[in-house]
Amino acid sequence: MRTASRKVAIVGVSLSDCGRVDDATPYALHAQAARRALADAGLGREVVDGFASAGTGTLAPVEVAEYLGLRPTWVDSTSVGGSTWEVMAAHAADAIAAGHANAVLLAYGSTARADIKAGRRTGTLSFGARGPLQFEVPYGHTLIAKYAMAARRHMIEHGTTIEQLAEVAVQARANAALNPEAMFREPVTVDDVLSGPVIADPFTKLHCCLRSDGGAAVLLAAEEYVPDCRTAPVWILGTGEHVSHASMSEWPDFTTSPAAVSGRLAFQRAGVRPEEIDFAEIYDAFTYMTLVTLEDLGFCGKGEGGPYVEKGRLRVEGGELPVNTDGGGLSAQHPGMRGLFLLVEAVRQLRGEAEGRQVRQNGGRLPELAVASGTGGWFCSSGTVVLGRARP
Repeated sequence: MRTASRKVAIVGVSLSDCGRVDDATPYALHAQAARRALADAGLGREVVDGFASAGTGTLAPVEVAEYLGLRPTWVDSTSVGGSTWEVMAAHAADAIAAGHANAVLLAYGSTARADIKAGRRTGTLSFGARGPLQFEVPYGHTLIAKYAMAARRHMIEHGTTIEQLAEVAVQARANAALNPEAMFREPVTVDDVLSGPVIADPFTKLHCCLRSDGGAAVLLAAEEYVPDCRTAPVWILGTGEHVSHASMSEWPDFTTSPAAVSGRLAFQRAGVRPEEIDFAEIYDAFTYMTLVTLEDLGFCGKGEGGPYVEKGRLRVEGGELPVNTDGGGLSAQHPGMRGLFLLVEAVRQLRGEAEGRQVRQNGGRLPELAVASGTGGWFCSSGTVVLGRARP
Protein backbone atom coordinates (compact mmCIF):
# COMPACT_ATOMS: atom_id res chain seq x y z
CA MET A 1 0.00 0.00 0.00
CA ARG A 2 1.12 3.56 -0.66
CA THR A 3 2.14 5.53 2.40
CA ALA A 4 1.84 8.93 0.76
CA SER A 5 -1.42 10.78 1.30
CA ARG A 6 -2.01 12.32 -2.13
CA LYS A 7 -4.76 10.66 -4.16
CA VAL A 8 -4.35 10.25 -7.91
CA ALA A 9 -6.95 10.60 -10.65
CA ILE A 10 -7.10 10.28 -14.39
CA VAL A 11 -8.29 13.70 -15.51
CA GLY A 12 -7.86 13.56 -19.29
CA VAL A 13 -8.08 10.87 -21.96
CA SER A 14 -8.23 10.77 -25.72
CA LEU A 15 -7.53 8.81 -28.87
CA SER A 16 -5.85 10.14 -31.97
CA ASP A 17 -7.32 9.39 -35.37
CA CYS A 18 -7.47 5.59 -35.53
CA GLY A 19 -8.10 2.82 -38.00
CA ARG A 20 -6.74 3.62 -41.44
CA VAL A 21 -4.42 6.62 -41.14
CA ASP A 22 -2.11 6.80 -44.15
CA ASP A 23 -0.94 10.40 -43.87
CA ALA A 24 0.51 10.66 -40.35
CA THR A 25 3.69 9.62 -38.57
CA PRO A 26 3.70 7.88 -35.18
CA TYR A 27 4.98 11.14 -33.67
CA ALA A 28 2.04 13.05 -35.12
CA LEU A 29 -0.39 10.52 -33.62
CA HIS A 30 1.32 10.87 -30.23
CA ALA A 31 0.91 14.65 -30.46
CA GLN A 32 -2.69 14.53 -31.63
CA ALA A 33 -3.71 12.22 -28.79
CA ALA A 34 -1.73 14.26 -26.23
CA ARG A 35 -3.28 17.58 -27.29
CA ARG A 36 -6.75 16.07 -27.15
CA ALA A 37 -6.16 14.55 -23.70
CA LEU A 38 -4.98 17.88 -22.30
CA ALA A 39 -7.99 19.60 -23.86
CA ASP A 40 -10.21 16.93 -22.36
CA ALA A 41 -8.79 17.74 -18.93
CA GLY A 42 -8.95 21.48 -19.52
CA LEU A 43 -5.30 21.86 -18.54
CA GLY A 44 -2.31 23.32 -20.37
CA ARG A 45 0.85 21.38 -21.10
CA GLU A 46 2.74 23.57 -18.61
CA VAL A 47 1.27 21.47 -15.77
CA VAL A 48 2.83 18.28 -17.15
CA ASP A 49 6.00 17.48 -15.24
CA GLY A 50 6.02 13.74 -15.90
CA PHE A 51 5.98 11.83 -19.18
CA ALA A 52 5.85 8.15 -20.06
CA SER A 53 6.00 6.51 -23.46
CA ALA A 54 7.40 3.47 -25.25
CA GLY A 55 7.61 1.98 -28.70
CA THR A 56 8.78 4.96 -30.77
CA GLY A 57 12.27 6.26 -31.40
CA THR A 58 15.74 5.23 -30.34
CA LEU A 59 15.46 7.01 -27.00
CA ALA A 60 11.80 6.65 -26.18
CA PRO A 61 10.34 8.60 -24.47
CA VAL A 62 13.02 11.30 -24.83
CA GLU A 63 12.37 11.81 -28.54
CA VAL A 64 8.60 11.91 -28.10
CA ALA A 65 8.83 14.38 -25.21
CA GLU A 66 10.98 16.64 -27.40
CA TYR A 67 8.46 16.38 -30.23
CA LEU A 68 5.69 17.36 -27.83
CA GLY A 69 7.67 20.27 -26.42
CA LEU A 70 7.86 18.77 -22.94
CA ARG A 71 10.78 18.87 -20.51
CA PRO A 72 9.67 16.45 -17.79
CA THR A 73 11.37 16.00 -14.44
CA TRP A 74 9.92 12.50 -14.07
CA VAL A 75 10.06 9.99 -16.90
CA ASP A 76 9.25 6.33 -17.54
CA SER A 77 10.19 4.20 -20.55
CA THR A 78 9.05 0.81 -19.23
CA SER A 79 8.40 -1.47 -22.20
CA VAL A 80 6.72 -4.77 -21.46
CA GLY A 81 4.51 -5.16 -24.50
CA GLY A 82 0.76 -4.65 -24.31
CA SER A 83 0.79 -4.33 -20.52
CA THR A 84 3.20 -1.39 -20.70
CA TRP A 85 0.53 1.23 -20.10
CA GLU A 86 -1.10 -0.32 -17.07
CA VAL A 87 2.37 -0.76 -15.57
CA MET A 88 3.26 2.83 -16.45
CA ALA A 89 0.00 4.05 -14.92
CA ALA A 90 0.95 2.23 -11.72
CA HIS A 91 4.40 3.82 -11.70
CA ALA A 92 2.96 7.26 -12.43
CA ALA A 93 0.36 6.94 -9.67
CA ASP A 94 3.06 5.97 -7.19
CA ALA A 95 5.24 8.90 -8.26
CA ILE A 96 2.39 11.40 -7.92
CA ALA A 97 1.32 9.97 -4.58
CA ALA A 98 4.89 10.30 -3.31
CA GLY A 99 5.23 13.88 -4.54
CA HIS A 100 7.81 13.12 -7.25
CA ALA A 101 5.48 14.41 -9.97
CA ASN A 102 2.22 16.33 -10.15
CA ALA A 103 0.79 15.53 -13.57
CA VAL A 104 2.01 12.65 -15.73
CA LEU A 105 1.11 12.21 -19.39
CA LEU A 106 1.12 8.73 -20.95
CA ALA A 107 1.18 8.79 -24.75
CA TYR A 108 1.37 6.27 -27.58
CA GLY A 109 1.13 6.34 -31.36
CA SER A 110 1.70 3.77 -34.10
CA THR A 111 1.27 3.45 -37.85
CA ALA A 112 1.54 -0.34 -37.82
CA ARG A 113 -1.06 -0.85 -40.55
CA ALA A 114 0.08 2.02 -42.79
CA ASP A 115 3.73 0.92 -42.57
CA ILE A 116 2.90 -2.56 -43.84
CA LYS A 117 0.65 -1.17 -46.58
CA ALA A 118 3.43 1.16 -47.75
CA GLY A 119 6.11 -1.54 -47.56
CA ARG A 120 8.02 0.20 -44.78
CA ARG A 121 7.90 -2.95 -42.65
CA THR A 122 6.62 -6.51 -42.72
CA GLY A 123 4.40 -8.43 -40.35
CA THR A 124 6.08 -9.24 -37.05
CA LEU A 125 6.49 -12.99 -36.85
CA SER A 126 8.89 -12.94 -33.91
CA PHE A 127 10.52 -10.49 -31.54
CA GLY A 128 14.05 -11.51 -32.56
CA ALA A 129 16.32 -14.47 -32.07
CA ARG A 130 18.75 -13.38 -29.37
CA GLY A 131 18.95 -14.35 -25.74
CA PRO A 132 16.47 -16.98 -24.54
CA LEU A 133 14.46 -16.73 -27.76
CA GLN A 134 17.29 -18.29 -29.77
CA PHE A 135 16.08 -21.68 -28.56
CA GLU A 136 12.56 -21.20 -29.95
CA VAL A 137 12.59 -18.94 -33.02
CA PRO A 138 14.62 -21.25 -35.32
CA TYR A 139 11.86 -23.83 -35.00
CA GLY A 140 9.14 -21.50 -36.24
CA HIS A 141 7.76 -20.68 -32.81
CA THR A 142 6.12 -17.36 -33.70
CA LEU A 143 4.19 -15.02 -31.43
CA ILE A 144 0.85 -16.30 -32.72
CA ALA A 145 2.00 -19.91 -32.34
CA LYS A 146 2.80 -19.29 -28.68
CA TYR A 147 -0.71 -18.06 -27.95
CA ALA A 148 -2.23 -20.85 -30.01
CA MET A 149 -0.28 -23.48 -28.12
CA ALA A 150 -1.42 -22.01 -24.79
CA ALA A 151 -5.04 -22.03 -25.98
CA ARG A 152 -4.75 -25.67 -27.04
CA ARG A 153 -3.38 -26.55 -23.60
CA HIS A 154 -6.43 -24.95 -21.98
CA MET A 155 -8.71 -26.90 -24.32
CA ILE A 156 -7.01 -30.17 -23.40
CA GLU A 157 -6.93 -29.59 -19.65
CA HIS A 158 -10.31 -27.93 -19.14
CA GLY A 159 -12.47 -28.99 -22.07
CA THR A 160 -12.68 -25.49 -23.50
CA THR A 161 -14.12 -25.62 -27.01
CA ILE A 162 -13.26 -23.71 -30.14
CA GLU A 163 -16.87 -22.52 -30.23
CA GLN A 164 -16.46 -20.96 -26.78
CA LEU A 165 -13.33 -19.15 -27.90
CA ALA A 166 -15.21 -17.97 -30.99
CA GLU A 167 -17.89 -16.48 -28.72
CA VAL A 168 -15.31 -14.00 -27.45
CA ALA A 169 -14.85 -12.68 -31.00
CA VAL A 170 -18.59 -12.62 -31.65
CA GLN A 171 -19.32 -10.59 -28.52
CA ALA A 172 -16.42 -8.21 -29.14
CA ARG A 173 -17.87 -7.50 -32.58
CA ALA A 174 -21.32 -6.97 -31.07
CA ASN A 175 -19.83 -4.30 -28.80
CA ALA A 176 -17.92 -2.77 -31.70
CA ALA A 177 -21.19 -2.46 -33.61
CA LEU A 178 -22.25 0.09 -30.98
CA ASN A 179 -19.03 2.09 -31.31
CA PRO A 180 -18.91 4.57 -34.19
CA GLU A 181 -15.10 4.70 -33.91
CA ALA A 182 -14.60 0.93 -34.26
CA MET A 183 -12.79 -0.30 -37.35
CA PHE A 184 -15.00 -3.35 -37.92
CA ARG A 185 -18.68 -3.19 -36.97
CA GLU A 186 -20.45 -5.81 -39.09
CA PRO A 187 -21.83 -8.61 -36.87
CA VAL A 188 -20.17 -12.03 -37.04
CA THR A 189 -21.37 -15.44 -35.93
CA VAL A 190 -19.59 -18.40 -34.39
CA ASP A 191 -19.73 -20.07 -37.79
CA ASP A 192 -18.08 -17.02 -39.38
CA VAL A 193 -15.23 -17.27 -36.90
CA LEU A 194 -14.78 -21.03 -37.33
CA SER A 195 -14.90 -20.96 -41.13
CA GLY A 196 -12.12 -18.40 -41.57
CA PRO A 197 -8.59 -19.20 -42.70
CA VAL A 198 -6.43 -20.89 -40.07
CA ILE A 199 -3.64 -18.65 -38.79
CA ALA A 200 -2.20 -20.93 -36.08
CA ASP A 201 -4.18 -23.91 -34.88
CA PRO A 202 -6.70 -23.54 -33.25
CA PHE A 203 -6.94 -19.84 -34.22
CA THR A 204 -8.61 -18.71 -37.40
CA LYS A 205 -8.37 -15.12 -38.61
CA LEU A 206 -11.20 -13.78 -36.45
CA HIS A 207 -9.63 -15.25 -33.31
CA CYS A 208 -6.80 -12.75 -33.88
CA CYS A 209 -6.72 -8.99 -33.41
CA LEU A 210 -6.86 -6.62 -36.34
CA ARG A 211 -3.96 -4.37 -37.31
CA SER A 212 -4.63 -0.64 -37.33
CA ASP A 213 -3.03 2.76 -36.97
CA GLY A 214 -3.73 4.98 -33.99
CA GLY A 215 -2.66 6.58 -30.77
CA ALA A 216 -3.92 7.30 -27.28
CA ALA A 217 -3.06 9.51 -24.32
CA VAL A 218 -3.97 9.56 -20.64
CA LEU A 219 -3.25 12.33 -18.13
CA LEU A 220 -2.91 11.44 -14.44
CA ALA A 221 -2.81 14.20 -11.83
CA ALA A 222 -2.66 14.76 -8.10
CA GLU A 223 -5.92 15.42 -6.28
CA GLU A 224 -5.27 19.16 -5.90
CA TYR A 225 -5.48 19.55 -9.70
CA VAL A 226 -8.93 17.98 -9.91
CA PRO A 227 -10.96 21.14 -9.10
CA ASP A 228 -9.33 22.92 -12.06
CA CYS A 229 -10.20 20.16 -14.55
CA ARG A 230 -13.00 20.29 -17.08
CA THR A 231 -14.01 16.67 -16.57
CA ALA A 232 -14.99 14.52 -13.62
CA PRO A 233 -12.04 12.60 -12.15
CA VAL A 234 -11.65 8.83 -12.37
CA TRP A 235 -9.60 7.68 -9.41
CA ILE A 236 -6.79 5.14 -9.38
CA LEU A 237 -7.87 2.77 -6.62
CA GLY A 238 -5.30 0.00 -6.90
CA THR A 239 -2.66 -1.40 -9.24
CA GLY A 240 -0.63 -4.56 -9.69
CA GLU A 241 2.07 -5.79 -12.03
CA HIS A 242 3.81 -9.09 -12.63
CA VAL A 243 6.21 -10.74 -15.08
CA SER A 244 6.09 -14.47 -15.63
CA HIS A 245 8.54 -15.77 -18.25
CA ALA A 246 10.32 -15.07 -21.53
CA SER A 247 10.83 -18.64 -22.74
CA MET A 248 7.78 -20.84 -23.08
CA SER A 249 9.83 -23.62 -21.47
CA GLU A 250 10.00 -21.49 -18.30
CA TRP A 251 6.23 -20.89 -18.11
CA PRO A 252 5.01 -23.17 -15.33
CA ASP A 253 1.38 -23.37 -16.52
CA PHE A 254 0.12 -22.39 -19.98
CA THR A 255 -3.41 -22.06 -18.56
CA THR A 256 -2.53 -19.34 -16.03
CA SER A 257 -1.50 -15.85 -17.09
CA PRO A 258 0.43 -13.26 -15.04
CA ALA A 259 -2.89 -11.46 -14.50
CA ALA A 260 -3.49 -14.00 -11.74
CA VAL A 261 -0.88 -12.10 -9.71
CA SER A 262 -1.31 -8.53 -10.98
CA GLY A 263 -5.09 -8.77 -10.60
CA ARG A 264 -4.89 -10.12 -7.06
CA LEU A 265 -2.56 -7.29 -6.08
CA ALA A 266 -4.69 -4.61 -7.73
CA PHE A 267 -7.91 -5.78 -6.09
CA GLN A 268 -6.26 -6.10 -2.68
CA ARG A 269 -4.77 -2.62 -2.90
CA ALA A 270 -8.06 -1.16 -4.10
CA GLY A 271 -9.99 -2.90 -1.33
CA VAL A 272 -12.58 -4.32 -3.74
CA ARG A 273 -13.58 -7.77 -4.95
CA PRO A 274 -13.98 -8.93 -8.56
CA GLU A 275 -17.73 -9.34 -8.08
CA GLU A 276 -18.00 -5.59 -7.37
CA ILE A 277 -16.58 -4.64 -10.78
CA ASP A 278 -19.13 -3.28 -13.25
CA PHE A 279 -17.18 -3.84 -16.48
CA ALA A 280 -13.71 -4.90 -17.61
CA GLU A 281 -11.29 -3.80 -20.31
CA ILE A 282 -9.01 -6.75 -21.09
CA TYR A 283 -6.16 -7.04 -23.58
CA ASP A 284 -7.41 -9.21 -26.44
CA ALA A 285 -4.82 -9.77 -29.13
CA PHE A 286 -6.38 -13.26 -29.31
CA THR A 287 -9.65 -14.67 -28.04
CA TYR A 288 -7.88 -16.92 -25.56
CA MET A 289 -6.37 -13.90 -23.82
CA THR A 290 -9.81 -12.62 -22.88
CA LEU A 291 -10.99 -16.01 -21.64
CA VAL A 292 -7.99 -16.86 -19.48
CA THR A 293 -7.68 -13.32 -18.09
CA LEU A 294 -11.30 -13.45 -16.94
CA GLU A 295 -10.39 -16.59 -15.00
CA ASP A 296 -7.20 -15.15 -13.58
CA LEU A 297 -8.84 -11.91 -12.45
CA GLY A 298 -11.33 -13.98 -10.49
CA PHE A 299 -14.51 -13.44 -12.49
CA CYS A 300 -14.85 -17.21 -12.81
CA GLY A 301 -12.91 -20.25 -11.63
CA LYS A 302 -9.90 -21.76 -13.36
CA GLY A 303 -11.12 -23.83 -16.29
CA GLU A 304 -14.56 -22.20 -16.21
CA GLY A 305 -13.83 -19.48 -18.77
CA GLY A 306 -15.39 -21.40 -21.65
CA PRO A 307 -18.84 -21.81 -20.11
CA TYR A 308 -18.60 -18.29 -18.64
CA VAL A 309 -18.33 -16.56 -22.03
CA GLU A 310 -20.96 -18.70 -23.76
CA LYS A 311 -24.15 -16.87 -22.82
CA GLY A 312 -23.46 -13.30 -23.89
CA ARG A 313 -21.99 -12.20 -20.57
CA LEU A 314 -19.42 -9.96 -22.29
CA ARG A 315 -21.89 -7.83 -24.24
CA VAL A 316 -22.63 -4.20 -23.46
CA GLU A 317 -26.30 -4.88 -24.19
CA GLY A 318 -27.57 -7.40 -21.68
CA GLY A 319 -24.22 -8.74 -20.49
CA GLU A 320 -23.56 -9.53 -16.84
CA LEU A 321 -19.97 -8.28 -17.13
CA PRO A 322 -19.46 -6.15 -20.24
CA VAL A 323 -15.91 -6.72 -21.50
CA ASN A 324 -14.03 -4.62 -24.05
CA THR A 325 -16.92 -2.27 -24.43
CA ASP A 326 -15.43 -0.49 -27.46
CA GLY A 327 -14.96 -3.75 -29.39
CA GLY A 328 -11.43 -4.36 -28.20
CA GLY A 329 -8.41 -5.24 -30.26
CA LEU A 330 -10.45 -7.89 -32.03
CA SER A 331 -12.78 -5.34 -33.66
CA ALA A 332 -12.20 -1.69 -32.63
CA GLN A 333 -8.50 -0.96 -33.18
CA HIS A 334 -5.13 -2.52 -32.44
CA PRO A 335 -2.10 -0.43 -33.44
CA GLY A 336 0.39 -2.44 -31.39
CA MET A 337 0.77 -2.03 -27.64
CA ARG A 338 -2.94 -1.46 -27.03
CA GLY A 339 -2.99 -1.26 -23.22
CA LEU A 340 -3.43 2.52 -23.18
CA PHE A 341 -6.67 2.18 -25.15
CA LEU A 342 -8.07 0.06 -22.31
CA LEU A 343 -7.59 2.94 -19.88
CA VAL A 344 -9.16 5.46 -22.25
CA GLU A 345 -12.27 3.33 -22.71
CA ALA A 346 -12.58 2.58 -18.99
CA VAL A 347 -12.48 6.29 -18.14
CA ARG A 348 -15.02 7.18 -20.81
CA GLN A 349 -17.39 4.54 -19.48
CA LEU A 350 -17.05 5.65 -15.86
CA ARG A 351 -17.70 9.24 -16.88
CA GLY A 352 -20.77 8.28 -18.90
CA GLU A 353 -19.20 9.45 -22.17
CA ALA A 354 -19.27 6.20 -24.18
CA GLU A 355 -21.75 7.28 -26.82
CA GLY A 356 -23.90 4.45 -28.12
CA ARG A 357 -22.27 1.80 -25.93
CA GLN A 358 -22.62 3.18 -22.42
CA VAL A 359 -22.69 0.57 -19.67
CA ARG A 360 -25.58 1.16 -17.25
CA GLN A 361 -26.40 -0.34 -13.89
CA ASN A 362 -29.86 -1.06 -12.52
CA GLY A 363 -32.04 1.99 -12.79
CA GLY A 364 -29.83 3.48 -15.50
CA ARG A 365 -27.04 4.41 -13.10
CA LEU A 366 -23.50 4.89 -14.37
CA PRO A 367 -20.96 2.21 -13.45
CA GLU A 368 -18.90 2.80 -10.33
CA LEU A 369 -15.93 0.41 -10.66
CA ALA A 370 -13.87 -0.88 -13.56
CA VAL A 371 -10.74 -2.90 -14.14
CA ALA A 372 -8.25 -2.56 -17.00
CA SER A 373 -5.80 -5.43 -17.42
CA GLY A 374 -3.07 -5.43 -20.04
CA THR A 375 -0.98 -8.39 -21.19
CA GLY A 376 2.45 -8.20 -22.81
CA GLY A 377 4.51 -10.52 -24.96
CA TRP A 378 3.13 -14.05 -24.94
CA PHE A 379 1.61 -13.83 -21.46
CA CYS A 380 5.03 -12.64 -20.29
CA SER A 381 3.79 -9.64 -18.32
CA SER A 382 0.62 -8.18 -16.88
CA GLY A 383 -0.49 -4.86 -15.44
CA THR A 384 -3.88 -4.38 -13.80
CA VAL A 385 -5.51 -1.13 -12.70
CA VAL A 386 -8.73 -0.79 -10.70
CA LEU A 387 -10.56 2.48 -11.37
CA GLY A 388 -13.49 4.13 -9.67
CA ARG A 389 -15.71 7.21 -9.78
CA ALA A 390 -15.63 7.66 -6.01
CA ARG A 391 -12.62 9.26 -4.37
CA PRO A 392 -10.56 6.63 -2.49
